[in-house]
Amino acid sequence: MSRRYLILDRDGVINEDSDLFIKSPEEWVPLPGSLEAIVRLNQAGFSVAVATNQSGIARGLFDEQTLNAMHQKLHRELNRLGGQIELIAYCPHGPDAGCECRKPKPGLLHQIARRWKIDLRGIPVIGDSQRDLEAARAVGARPILVRTGKGEQTLRTLETTVEVYADLGAAADALLKGDAA
Repeated sequence: MSRRYLILDRDGVINEDSDLFIKSPEEWVPLPGSLEAIVRLNQAGFSVAVATNQSGIARGLFDEQTLNAMHQKLHRELNRLGGQIELIAYCPHGPDAGCECRKPKPGLLHQIARRWKIDLRGIPVIGDSQRDLEAARAVGARPILVRTGKGEQTLRTLETTVEVYADLGAAADALLKGDAA
């Protein structure tokens, strides 16, 4: 089975999102079917990474140790189901930091590409916000929008055509069937 790649946003795609930020492992709650979708993708040969803005760190809402605890919970729950996320790239900066890693800038995606030693052209990037789609376009990846999280709001203001699915499970099914080509 050849290795395929997929990059996911975290909040609103894998887990519930909150305008008040996800600040603890207790607040990190997977969306229905999202972990099972990752497992199905893994079983089909997809290597999965996460690219996530985590400005709650810069805002003083939680620290990197707490973020790591959230990600350990994600890994544990996925491992229990037989799945895995190979790597997580995150931006700890605030919106005004001017960094290169905060989406919509493509820095997180470049980090993932370097770690995997791949070209991102055509690689699916699934997100729920305009920022996710813009970062994907900036590297020639394949932007995919899910309606979960901020996806419905994003869809209302979208100015370009993009693949849209109800949730990560539906996007995964389409990728696995090849219907999303």
